[in-house]
Amino acid sequence: MKELKNFYIKYKKLFFLLLLYSFGSFCCYFISWQFRFDFNPPSSYRNDLFYSSIWIIPIKLTMLFLANQFSGLLAYFSIRDLIKLFFATTSSSLVVMLASFLLINDLNYIPPRGVVLIDYILSFMGLSGLRLMIRLYREQLRDKEYKGSKFLNVAIVGAGYAGSNIAKEMLMTKKYELKPVVFFDDDPSKINSQLHGIPILGEPDLILTGDFEYKLDKIIIALPSSAVKRTREIVQIANRSNIECEIIPSIRDIASGKIQISKLRKIQIQDLLQRDVIDLNTEKIISHVKNQTVLVTGAGGSIGSELSRQLANFGAMSVILVDRSEGAVFNIQKELQSDGLVNTVPIVADILDELRMDFIFKSFRPKIVFHAAAHKHVYLMENQPSEAIKNNTIGTKKLIDLSIKNNVSHFLLISTDKAINPTSVMGATKRLAEIYLKSVAASNVSRIKLMAVRFGNVLGSSGSVIPIFEEQISNGGPVTVTHPDVTRYFMTIPEAVGLVLQAGAQSNGGEIFVLDMGEPVKIVDLAKQLIELHGYNLGKNIEIKFIGLKPGEKLFEELSHRAENLAPTDHPKILRLISDVDKSAALVLKKYNYFENSHNMEPLQIKVKLNELIPEYKPYIE
Repeated sequence: MKELKNFYIKYKKLFFLLLLYSFGSFCCYFISWQFRFDFNPPSSYRNDLFYSSIWIIPIKLTMLFLANQFSGLLAYFSIRDLIKLFFATTSSSLVVMLASFLLINDLNYIPPRGVVLIDYILSFMGLSGLRLMIRLYREQLRDKEYKGSKFLNVAIVGAGYAGSNIAKEMLMTKKYELKPVVFFDDDPSKINSQLHGIPILGEPDLILTGDFEYKLDKIIIALPSSAVKRTREIVQIANRSNIECEIIPSIRDIASGKIQISKLRKIQIQDLLQRDVIDLNTEKIISHVKNQTVLVTGAGGSIGSELSRQLANFGAMSVILVDRSEGAVFNIQKELQSDGLVNTVPIVADILDELRMDFIFKSFRPKIVFHAAAHKHVYLMENQPSEAIKNNTIGTKKLIDLSIKNNVSHFLLISTDKAINPTSVMGATKRLAEIYLKSVAASNVSRIKLMAVRFGNVLGSSGSVIPIFEEQISNGGPVTVTHPDVTRYFMTIPEAVGLVLQAGAQSNGGEIFVLDMGEPVKIVDLAKQLIELHGYNLGKNIEIKFIGLKPGEKLFEELSHRAENLAPTDHPKILRLISDVDKSAALVLKKYNYFENSHNMEPLQIKVKLNELIPEYKPYIE
């Protein structure tokens, strides 16, 4: 009984449409006979109606099915559906007309050609009219539902493909209690027209005038991600009007048709920064990681967790999630499992524990390693250089050695632009890790492909400037900025990780890659945009306070140091560094026992030793 009920639930719509189209098609066919013979068919033709309908109606239904008219929603009949219906009725009539020429009419199975022509016109008009009537009826019911319920009035900015899909889902799905009442669009050709029965007005600036019928509760921005300047202006309009503002998902979701109300989100700072959409060679990435066992260190961090997500999406067979924070590794494994993307193995381990890590390598036999575990906070590491040395330098060396020992094919180190002419301990320790990686790659002791990828700040990572600013704003300020002229390169976490995977897929081994981060952003401008995004007015109800650069910090970041040159690669956003391997530093680093006891050393001693190994390092010394 339960199986029968499930069968009914699954196929009731199909049965209903089958009955509806069968009845409609037969009615049009019957009326066509009446029109052809002036409502008085000769007695010699009267049996032809019945006999011919036995094969003509199934042809009509088949063409409707092939035109996806059984899978569409009756209540949302669109121009696209009308075109499909036109092709279905045209093709079915052509088949019947062809049959009338080829088949012999001895059995009274072939209708007169005039009937076929009239039926073609009536079928298209009749079925279109039927669909339109159902749509109008459902819209009337919808309007009654809206009047009797507490729905939020929504304005959609952008009457294009994305805006149309969002409005359509709102009309179909009542559980979100959102009612699209108006579109705003800058395109003059769309003004005063309608989309899904919703009026399209002019520019979003009209929101400030209130010169329209509805009181708005929410604004949804459905513009291309390239329209950053316009998005900023709309956010300002929403803030001035005290209206909540949300935005559609990423451009990739739009392209894949995944626009959903549940995916709408609050405006984030990356939506207001002018960034080009990055195209990846996904085929190359897929061929690199598909069906591979991949180990990710620092898997619970901002970069490591996004690496794990994208590796799962690109078809990795298994992702070994290594992190010394049990909470972090639990959270990313839970997320990936709930999405059903990939086989994941959560492992709590410290990369400095060589025996433990060797056991992990031998147990799971990863072919690719992404090393994202690191101490990254400049100011904290400046006062605790021994920890930075152990984690960022010695930890990397141990992982490279273990990867060679256990026949890993690719090893990728996540590095930083702070390794360029470093002024901080954190940058210097990352630079030492790069030197060791380059020296091993140059020695040809293994077939492993070793590479590093440098990039700057990522938006929204833990402990980065944006979460700090947001916390300060929520507390009423002041927002603290180190210097009026300080600049940084920024990239979103998914963008950076996508390019890391791209670099890994195209590496020949031994390279250090640099990501093109776009134009540097003034931190004070970033602070102003965040203040505005949260609905505050700078100087009126919140202030910016300049506190000076912290030890180890730079006024601006660099792309390469003096002994390095940049060369293009197959991807326009990825550059390759050309430089000689500093073999003397590499040899010292191989004998890293000096740093094994760094916890007993004074910070100044460590900084002096780092400066000996990296002459371009300019340490901060109090």
